[in-house]
Amino acid sequence: MPAPTLWNIPNLLTLARVALIPVLVMLAYWPVAFGFQNLLVAGIFLIAAITDWFDGYLARAWNQTSAFGRFLDPVADKLMVAAALVVLVQWHPNVFMVIAAIVIISREITISALREWMAEIGKRANVAVSSIGKWKTTAQMAAITVLLLRDPRLDWPGYILLYVAVGLTLWSMIIYLKAAWPYLKQSD
Repeated sequence: MPAPTLWNIPNLLTLARVALIPVLVMLAYWPVAFGFQNLLVAGIFLIAAITDWFDGYLARAWNQTSAFGRFLDPVADKLMVAAALVVLVQWHPNVFMVIAAIVIISREITISALREWMAEIGKRANVAVSSIGKWKTTAQMAAITVLLLRDPRLDWPGYILLYVAVGLTLWSMIIYLKAAWPYLKQSD
């Protein structure tokens, strides 16, 4: 079977997820409100979240994994989540939203840096994506989608899901840091 090309369907789905970020932000701040604006913003985020799962599934199922895809997929996820959290901080300007956004974004930066460093020392497999990380992503995507709807009836379920995601975020970060700790505490 020939080697996968750079422009395969999984990579195109990942690129589409990146392209949806400015669309989401522009619609979130569209100067003239229209009746289904929040539904459209939440729908765009949900489509992006689904493509996150779908592109990985297709890449593995069709044997179209690539270095470009392994690089871009987590970047696309982090960019989409960070953009949506920034929107939510403005839409829900309260300490609970701000704390959740700071924890989630800080964890993503920390773990990305940790994975990069672990790769440099040849130990990247020690901090590979775990099942807790997958549950964290699922809770995060569901919470953000619900909160982007801006329906007051869904605020509490959205915040509960968001704080489940925050708990899983911290838990997964601890797991990754614990796995890396033997290497972090070594002196040069």
